[in-house]
Amino acid sequence: MVTLQNVTLSFRDGKTVKTVLNDLSLTFPEGKTIVVMGPSGCGKTTLLRIIAGLESPDTGNVTRETESISYLFQDTALLPWLTAQENVNLVLSDKKDTLTEALEWLSRVELADEANTHPASLSGGMRQRVALARALSTDAELLLLDEPFRGMDEDLHVRMRELIRECRKGKTTVLVTHDAADAELADVLVVFDENRNVTIK
Repeated sequence: MVTLQNVTLSFRDGKTVKTVLNDLSLTFPEGKTIVVMGPSGCGKTTLLRIIAGLESPDTGNVTRETESISYLFQDTALLPWLTAQENVNLVLSDKKDTLTEALEWLSRVELADEANTHPASLSGGMRQRVALARALSTDAELLLLDEPFRGMDEDLHVRMRELIRECRKGKTTVLVTHDAADAELADVLVVFDENRNVTIK
C-alpha cells in the first residue's frame, strides 16, 4: 500500500514559486492498478517521483510498504551503449545466463527482432516498448509507469495495455496517462483537473 498524507510540493521558477501538489492525500491499495489522468503539467509525473522517493515533499508524509519498485520514466532512460536485449537484461542480472529471459520479454513486447539493436536506431515507440519490457521483467511489488504508451499506434497501444493487465494481476501498479482509453485498466482512477484538484473514481 502507498499512502500520501497532506503532501505539498512547490518548485521555484525564477522569482515565482509554483505549487505542483497542494495538500494531496491519497491511498493506493495493494494489488490494484491505479490509473492517474489529467492535463500536462498538473503534477502526475511529480506524484510518481514522490512515490518512488525521487522527490521529497515540502510538507506531508509518504508511506510505502515496499522497496521493491520498478519505474518506467517518460524518457525511457535506456542506456545508449547497450542493445535492447542488454538493457532488459541489466535489471535481471546483467549476466549471460539471463539473456534468454531478456529476449523472452522483448518478444512479449513484439521486439525480438530488435534484440541486438541500440536505442539510437529504434523509433520512439520501440524504445518505449524496450523500457516497458525492462520494467515488467523485474516483477516488482510496485510498478510506476509514466506515459508507457508514447509513440505507439492504436493497435499496439491496445496490445501493450493487455500485456500490462496480464503481467500485473494482483500487483500494485500506478500508471500515468493522458489517454482516456487507459482508464479501462483502472481499479482506481485518479483524475487531476487543470487546477490540480483531484477526483477519485
